[in-house]
Amino acid sequence: MPCGKHYPLSSEAIAMRRLRVVTCAVVPTLALGRLASPSFCNAWLWPRAAMAMATVPLVMARCASESSDTTGSCSSDEVARAQSAASRNHDNEPQTIFDRIIRKEIPAKVVHEDDRCLAFRDVNPQAPVHILVIPRERDGLTQLSKARDDQESLLGHLLLVARRLGKQECPDGFRVVINDGKHGAQSVYHLHIHVVGGRQMQWPPG
Repeated sequence: MPCGKHYPLSSEAIAMRRLRVVTCAVVPTLALGRLASPSFCNAWLWPRAAMAMATVPLVMARCASESSDTTGSCSSDEVARAQSAASRNHDNEPQTIFDRIIRKEIPAKVVHEDDRCLAFRDVNPQAPVHILVIPRERDGLTQLSKARDDQESLLGHLLLVARRLGKQECPDGFRVVINDGKHGAQSVYHLHIHVVGGRQMQWPPG
C-alpha cells in the first residue's frame, strides 16, 4: 500500500473492529474486572464473539427469504429486494443462501431432512410456527413456474413433507405459501415452501 494513502474500510470491517474493541475492552472490564487480560481476550473471548457474528448472515437471509403472510418489519424491504432480484439470471447463479444452509455452512434449526429435501425453522418467523421446506438439489427449480414435468415427484414430496410438518405442529390449521417471481415477492431463487401457523391467519394475505 503506498505510503500516505488511506483506503476506506468496508462497513463489515468497521463493525468487526468495533466489536473487537467492545469485546476486549469494555465487556471484560465490566463483567470480569481484574480477571480480564489481553491474552484472555485474544485466546478465548474474541473468537467466541466472532463466531456469534457468523450467524448474522442467516438473520439477514430471513429478510431475503420473503415473509409470506404478515406485514412484518422486513416486508417492504423484501418487496424491493424481490424486484431487484427479478432482473438477474437465476438459473446461472452458482448458489443461494439456501445452498449454504444445505451444506451446513450456516446454522439452521432443521426439523426434517431426507435425501430429497430439507426443512428448517425461519430465523425471523412471521407466526409461532414458520418452517421453510426446500429441495436439496435446485436443478433449475428456481421458482415454481420453472418446474419441469419430470420434477412432479419431487414437488409432490415437498408438499407431503409440508403437510406432515404442518399437521404435526399446527393441529388447528396452517397456511402453505410459495412465492413466485417479481409480483410474488420472491427474492431467493431456490424453490421454497413456507409452512406458517400457530395463530389465526388473515385474508386476503396481501
